[in-house]
Amino acid sequence: MTTLVSGAVLGALYALMASGLSLVWTTLGVFNFAHGALMMIGAFVAWTVSEPLGLGLWVGMIAGVGAAALLGVIIEFLLVRPFYGRPNMLLITVMTTLAAMIIMEKAAQIIWGARLKQLPRLIDGDVSFFGAVFSAHEALIVLIAPMILIALWAFATKTATGRSLRAVGQNQDAAALLGINVPLTFALAFGLGAGLAGLTGVLLGGIRFVTPSLGVEPLVKAMIVVIFGGLGSLGATVGAAFVIGMAEAFLVLFVGLYWTPFMLFFGLIIVLVFRPNGLFGRA
Repeated sequence: MTTLVSGAVLGALYALMASGLSLVWTTLGVFNFAHGALMMIGAFVAWTVSEPLGLGLWVGMIAGVGAAALLGVIIEFLLVRPFYGRPNMLLITVMTTLAAMIIMEKAAQIIWGARLKQLPRLIDGDVSFFGAVFSAHEALIVLIAPMILIALWAFATKTATGRSLRAVGQNQDAAALLGINVPLTFALAFGLGAGLAGLTGVLLGGIRFVTPSLGVEPLVKAMIVVIFGGLGSLGATVGAAFVIGMAEAFLVLFVGLYWTPFMLFFGLIIVLVFRPNGLFGRA
């Protein structure tokens, strides 16, 4: 049962982060490799507001998510937008977002230093579930993540702004002819994705230490989730996140922490050999 709970927590965190990555891919057709660094920035800003400034974790969470979203919009405006329409746009944005990741990690090390930091938990105490004891913070993550993802799905399917995101992702020229502000929609997608990354960082900061490299490993896992589930589908991304989270928890139990990344990548390769569009993707 402890392993199942651990898998559910990992799946919830991966779903939050991967959904932001998937949103940017679906709308713009590019991967934002600065996504993990945005998660780290969100955690550091939340720590600064909640601890040194003493304003509390909930205010820190709002500040961290807002800072990450703002940085996402800035990255889109400065490092992605100038290359729209170019034949090699995908390759260029890989390099520019990787550069943004390195810059943010080095800036975080200069501003906050290399000393380990940790955010307080959203809720103190422990929860017992069928003999498994885990923190109330982790239980809240498992409860909060589906609610946020359902809200994101409702936004994307039930609101005019959300439908404009989907329209731009399907056909930019047709969306522009219908009067949709395509550059503004791109900025919104980057901002939403970055905000989800910042939220993930705040939640993860109550479990792990916050360091300038906090987002590196989760970024790799989020990319595995997006590709494993099938590019371009929020539902597939969420489903794949929980599959990967459960798989990682059981692999750590049975084969150990050292071999788990290898097994995850090997499983991804096997899935893509037989299902090139991902486990839940459609041709």
